[in-house]
Amino acid sequence: MHAAKPRLLAEMTWPQIQELIDSGERLCVLPVAATEQHGRHLAAGTDTVIAEEICRAASARTGVPTLPPLWAGSSDAHTTIWPGTFSLGPRLLIEVVVALARWVRSSGFERLLIVNAHVGNVGPLRVAIDELRTAGLLRVGVVHWFELSDKIARRVTADARDWHAHAAETSLMLHLRPDLVCRDEISDDPDRTDGVVFSYTVAETSRTGTTGSPSMGSAEEGAELLELVVGALVERIEAARREQPPTLSKSTGMTGA
Repeated sequence: MHAAKPRLLAEMTWPQIQELIDSGERLCVLPVAATEQHGRHLAAGTDTVIAEEICRAASARTGVPTLPPLWAGSSDAHTTIWPGTFSLGPRLLIEVVVALARWVRSSGFERLLIVNAHVGNVGPLRVAIDELRTAGLLRVGVVHWFELSDKIARRVTADARDWHAHAAETSLMLHLRPDLVCRDEISDDPDRTDGVVFSYTVAETSRTGTTGSPSMGSAEEGAELLELVVGALVERIEAARREQPPTLSKSTGMTGA
């Protein structure tokens, strides 16, 4: 199933959505991001921009219906030392995702793929997935764009393991939204978390809100990284459409509906 342009649920009428479901589409995509400080040079909505653009591009290639991005996530670790962070916190994020999933099912979709664009969301989303799979409401999975493949993960962590507003994010924004990058404010701030025992807030590990080397970023690198991410996401979407529980896979000699 392919579409010439992204299939955005927020821009469709309910009869159009019903027609899509009647045609056999069972999968829906939910981008989950954040709005938080991103150093002195990147906009607070960086994670949301990245999540939305990745999902729009994948939707255009696959025709998968996509929800608007969830623009607030679990960002408490950024504290209030820098303005621009708007956090739901981990517990509320879990509740929001579970609630949205129920409405996804009520609309007629049977599968939900969450595309995450913020590291702080990883834990809460794992809990939300556990709650939803136990409830048996719908098939649900989550992917993190920065871990979609080993090649992507290596590029993302090249300048910092505990990264934020670093080379990869800066490169993506230079490619996607250069108007939201303050080039004169770009400055590197090293990853100080190597070997630490405890978990610290960003205010305790970074002096500027950045962790990594954004000075290494470029629009060209951003274009290459985006293509890698979108390509990998398209593969996951197609797999999610046809995947069956392991006990019902063809390897067991059984099939499932």
